[in-house]
Amino acid sequence: MSLYRTFTAADAVEYARQYGQVADPKALVSAEEIGDGNLNLVFKILDDAGTSRVIVKQALPYVRCVGESWPLTLDRARIEAETLLVHGGFCPRHTVNVLHHDAELAVMVQEDLSDHRIWRHELINGHYYPLAAGQLAEYLAQTLFHTSDFYQDAQQKKAQVSRFTNPELCQITEDLFFTDPYIEHERNNFDAALLPQVGELRQDVALKLAVAGLKQRFLSKAEALLHGDIHSGSVFVAEGKLKAIDAEFGFYGPIGFDVGTALGNLLLNYCGLPGLFGPRDAAAGREQRLQDIRELWLIFADRFLALCQQKTRDITLATPGYAEQFLRQVWIDAVGYCGSELVRRTIGLAHVADLDSIEDADMRLECQRNALSLGRALMVNAPQIEHIDALLARIRQHG
Repeated sequence: MSLYRTFTAADAVEYARQYGQVADPKALVSAEEIGDGNLNLVFKILDDAGTSRVIVKQALPYVRCVGESWPLTLDRARIEAETLLVHGGFCPRHTVNVLHHDAELAVMVQEDLSDHRIWRHELINGHYYPLAAGQLAEYLAQTLFHTSDFYQDAQQKKAQVSRFTNPELCQITEDLFFTDPYIEHERNNFDAALLPQVGELRQDVALKLAVAGLKQRFLSKAEALLHGDIHSGSVFVAEGKLKAIDAEFGFYGPIGFDVGTALGNLLLNYCGLPGLFGPRDAAAGREQRLQDIRELWLIFADRFLALCQQKTRDITLATPGYAEQFLRQVWIDAVGYCGSELVRRTIGLAHVADLDSIEDADMRLECQRNALSLGRALMVNAPQIEHIDALLARIRQHG
């Protein structure tokens, strides 16, 4: 018989008293429900002075933004906690600390990040964190290298692939990234004025071939333990600090997917800035976003290659020049997945505030059209975009 029950605020407080690792558990007296995501309950646990001390997060047995008509496995809570624990073992500085988790209750207790801010909100408000792109690159390099074949024993990795098999959450990604935006589907969500452009995408043979390739690689490339949803809303930042959270989509997949998702969300912000601040005032912010994109890729690639040179355990994969060859394919994948993130966030189910919070309807449509056409260009032309500066040049030419 399952022990699962949906937590109330009082349940969350009691659980935090038991597992929150605070010096005086009785000082924890109240909970504030702060979850605004699609999948979970999230409680901020407060002490008697009103200070937030820990976070209690519980998975719901359905997609929260849709309701009980879309049931969902509770095992994702185990996968999320274990992904964060694995990632935290290799990159503790940039991974939220999991203090406790219980697979049957689908609940975990995490460190409180009240001194941090959600990076997406900061980008939208024009607040710049000069170290953030490099810190995210470090997180990606450390976690993806150390869970790859370069570092993991082959037998150990095969067992880990099985442990982190995440079919229901992967199905959501497969549908929302690679299927729904390119067909008529009730989950799609976009302004009717975009219908002509959306119709063109649905009939675009070159694009659909590129999307098919991206989906096939997502389905079959078990390269490393991915975060699986590393967008700017899953990253918390503070002055000189960055932490990744929300890893329930974790699974062994193509390294370029995590890198491309991170790049794509910076590029979504780039696309939205003219609507958020006006074309003239957005110019400096857009240039900064391109530099963030450049820095993220270059630091990731440099760090990943350095780890390969220093720590590769497989004698064959340590062959001089192979890591560079491998990273070339990661780059092509990342550019393609970056493009797919632009398209699915514009016309699919899950939008982003970088575009949707633009108040002027005409400007919002212009920014959305730009995101769609740029996303299409990146997916179709990914194999011909040879390096980061070529990518930035193409983005600048696109407008």
